[in-house]
Amino acid sequence: MSEITINTIEDACRALVQGNKCYVNAQKKGNISQIIKSQIPEEGQKPYAVVVTCSDSRVPAEYIFSAGIGELFVIRTAGHVIGDFELGSIEYGVKYLGAKVVCVLGHNHCGAVKAAMGNHGKGYVQKILNEIIPVITGEKDVEKCEKLNIENSVSRIMESDMIKNLTAEGYVKIISGKYDIETGIVEFY
Repeated sequence: MSEITINTIEDACRALVQGNKCYVNAQKKGNISQIIKSQIPEEGQKPYAVVVTCSDSRVPAEYIFSAGIGELFVIRTAGHVIGDFELGSIEYGVKYLGAKVVCVLGHNHCGAVKAAMGNHGKGYVQKILNEIIPVITGEKDVEKCEKLNIENSVSRIMESDMIKNLTAEGYVKIISGKYDIETGIVEFY
């Protein structure tokens, strides 16, 4: 899988940072070879990170971090909002698959945040906006709203007792960042 050995939380964080640098510089892509495809069914997946990100098609997590097959456990929802199913998926990725880092990855030009700023939603889309609106109410700057939404997703993750305990024990680390769709750069917070 990865050319970097992932044994610690720091290794996992470093792999995300280095992977993003490779992506920005178009230097390499993760291992998607036939060899890895044939190994994964038997060996199973061993992601070093859970990445919670937006469904936006301009935010391809595996590419952004130059990750190969089996290296990231990616959860995508519009506006990277987190409910019970997403929390369960995060817990699964950490507890049962061994991910050492949970990364909330927001991005600029987020349509869900913009829609929430104007409260422009109908049907089930409104349920997504209802998760974002309370944390951005009163704020007019879209970049601040995007950051507030990222912070809200981190807070939602910490509502999981399992994740909270594993974080306190030093088993996993929660990080966040914002992806710039023009440059490809992730600014980690």
